[in-house]
Amino acid sequence: MDKKNALRAGAVTAGTTLMMLLMTSPALALTRDDGDDPGPGLSIAQTLGLYVALPIVLFLLIAGLVIVTDKSRKQQTES
Repeated sequence: MDKKNALRAGAVTAGTTLMMLLMTSPALALTRDDGDDPGPGLSIAQTLGLYVALPIVLFLLIAGLVIVTDKSRKQQTES
């Protein structure tokens, strides 16, 4: 009975995925909307800085602030 349910779930998932792929139309992404005014593109360095370096720097900053302001570590060393 478990094989039947797994097969049914797989068929439903595959059918749903196929229908979603068929219903989307990537060709419509090429048509411009009214009032659409894109700015200039980003260079490779700007893209890497914005989407790679900046999140890493922010993560390290937040992690550093959490470590510095952690009071449980100070309590463990005093006991």
